[in-house]
Amino acid sequence: MNIQVNCVLLVDDDKATNFFNERVVTKHENFCKVYTVQSGKVALEYLSAVEKNEAIKPNLIFLDINMPAMNGWEFLVEFSKLNHELTEGIKIILLSTSSNPDDVMASAKNHSVDDFINKPLSLELLDDILIKHFN
Repeated sequence: MNIQVNCVLLVDDDKATNFFNERVVTKHENFCKVYTVQSGKVALEYLSAVEKNEAIKPNLIFLDINMPAMNGWEFLVEFSKLNHELTEGIKIILLSTSSNPDDVMASAKNHSVDDFINKPLSLELLDDILIKHFN
């Protein structure tokens, strides 16, 4: 597979989950840089830095739904307000432990969301994501 994902942003309030997911993504040969943040608010700050050319634009954001302060749904509302030039080309995949059918249905209706998958990440899931969203 010759597909390269230059930058991944992991957004999850759980440090252990971010650590595990970062390890999985960095082990995959088709993914380059990985950045982790622990809230939707900090993810928006990261994207603001991208807009100022102070950070690398992510090709892919893995977004947790259930986070304190600003949850994944609230992040998506703010993301949709950002400059289109900034958000264009960024794939957002909800990465959750939720098995609530309402979450799956809501993600399918949200234009910013490209996919909904259940934790944990694996190399096989990353292969599927490459084929489905970057091929």
